[in-house]
Parts: sequence; C-alpha cells; structure tokens
Amino acid sequence: MKLELTSALLLPLLAAAVPSTRPAPEHPAAFTVMAARSASPIHFLPMNAAGQSFWLGGSPATYCPLPSDCPPGDKTVLAGSGAALSVVVPGGQQIYVSPEGALKFTQAHSAYIPPGSSYGPFAYVPGAPNQPFGHYNYTGWGASGFMACPTEDENWQVFAALKNATVPSGNVADCLGFSAIAVPSNETGNTWQYT
Repeated sequence: MKLELTSALLLPLLAAAVPSTRPAPEHPAAFTVMAARSASPIHFLPMNAAGQSFWLGGSPATYCPLPSDCPPGDKTVLAGSGAALSVVVPGGQQIYVSPEGALKFTQAHSAYIPPGSSYGPFAYVPGAPNQPFGHYNYTGWGASGFMACPTEDENWQVFAALKNATVPSGNVADCLGFSAIAVPSNETGNTWQYT
C-alpha cells in the first residue's frame, strides 16, 4: 500500500519534470537527484543539501541575503556534471567526497576543501535512448557510485560507495547502495546558496 501510494504521488511529478518522449540530454545545465532502491526506505527519496552534507529525504537548507527576488531554494539542483551545486552566490559551491567518504559541499564564499578529499570524478551519465532520466555517478577512489547510511536521528546521509568509509553507525554494512537517478532541470540557480 505504501509503495502504491508513493508511486501514485511520485509518478505524476516525474512525468511533469521531463516529457517521456524526449531523451535525456548528454550534459544538462542542471539536474536533481533521486535515490532508486526498490523495497527500501530510501526508494524515490530526493537528495538534498544541508549542513554541508547530502541527505536522502528532508529539505535543502538554503540562505538568501536579498530582501526580495530570492530564488525559491525548494530543491537541491546540481550543475553540469555534478561537481558543483547550481547556485547564484559568487564563487559557487563545489561538491567533493571527504576523507571519511561523505558526499559534501563547500561553504559559500569559501573554496576550502579538507586535505585528503576527492574532487571526483563526478559524472552525469545519460539514460538509454528515449529515456528522460540519466544517472549521477562518482567513481573516485574505486567507488561504485553512492550509498545512504543511517544516522542516530534516523536520517540517511549520502556517502561514496566505499568499503572503508567512516559512516555514522561505524558499520558500512548498515548502508544501502542506490542508483542516483538524475532528472534534468531547467532550474539553474534555484537558490542563492546552500548551508
């Protein structure tokens, strides 16, 4: 019943996101990410940026200093190949994998990335012909994409799928690998900055 309800609510949103008769572009200007892992608590959860980390579910954490005309900031949008967030803030916000294996992003107005972090490669991979969605992938350090790891407060933090990642529970076996479905978006600069 829960899967049917989730599917009934999600499918119209997916259909509205990109017409099914159009193939996914080779390199979209921007895209959102959704987890796919059937029969799991993370299936169809959106990937969101908050607290300089990425999470499945919840909402993005954003900030805008402008008194008016702020972008909506209601979803997490990645730029190009997925090595950066699609933001308005000068200097942008880069995406990286921390030495512990967590998928992270830089603070606005700072290019600081901790020593020993991985800058990628991150890639947007187009879907099959006439498939409107692509995939978001990370293959640095021999990773096979991404995994979601449970935290004490029952959230799911995104990590590179690495056997030696330092995850919240202390046990990588608690994490769930997932396919990162990339949904092309026209919403470049959807937020000023993520926090």
